[in-house]
Amino acid sequence: MELKERLEAERRGAPFLVYRDAEERQVLRSLAGDERVSVGRDEAADVPLPFDAEVSRVHAELTRVASGWTIADDGLSRNGTFVNGERVVGRRSLADGDALRFGSTVALFRAPGARTESTAIATASRRPPDLSDAQRRVLDALCRPTAAGTRATPATNREIAAELFLSVDAVKAHLRTLFEKFEVGDLPQNEKRARLVDLALKQGLVSRRDVSG
Repeated sequence: MELKERLEAERRGAPFLVYRDAEERQVLRSLAGDERVSVGRDEAADVPLPFDAEVSRVHAELTRVASGWTIADDGLSRNGTFVNGERVVGRRSLADGDALRFGSTVALFRAPGARTESTAIATASRRPPDLSDAQRRVLDALCRPTAAGTRATPATNREIAAELFLSVDAVKAHLRTLFEKFEVGDLPQNEKRARLVDLALKQGLVSRRDVSG
């Protein structure tokens, strides 16, 4: 049912956010027709996250600029706003598939009708790291939920271990190597995975079509 809802939202072509509420239910929040969208713990926010104690009452704001969207924190939040594991300073443009983190809540920004040529050019200059077959399988499994559109967060270590018939310790070891190869090892622990998924997708190491097939 959740995947069907996501696919229907994508077919409509309008940008939207997808995240989980307090009961882990999928929430799709369309941005169609909006110019500004507030995010915060306040029930009056356009994207209310009252269940997340790490989110400020008024945490961040998304703004439409021409045909795209930007996000800004501007000091509104106590704990900061992050895009693909990087803290937002000032205003930042959003691209389809970006992982936004407010407190401990991760929301996926989808813009299925957006043009992506400029993003492809910007990321093509960085040569993807060489990976072993085992590392590639772990990376595929990590990215699968986000890339396939079933949820906003990457797979857990236990989910990866179950899929690949590995021990959790083996998965952790592979992920540590991947974090270093993708140069995200210095990020906070709870941000490394989302950033790794973002880089793998943008560099073409993981195909949305392959992992969802």
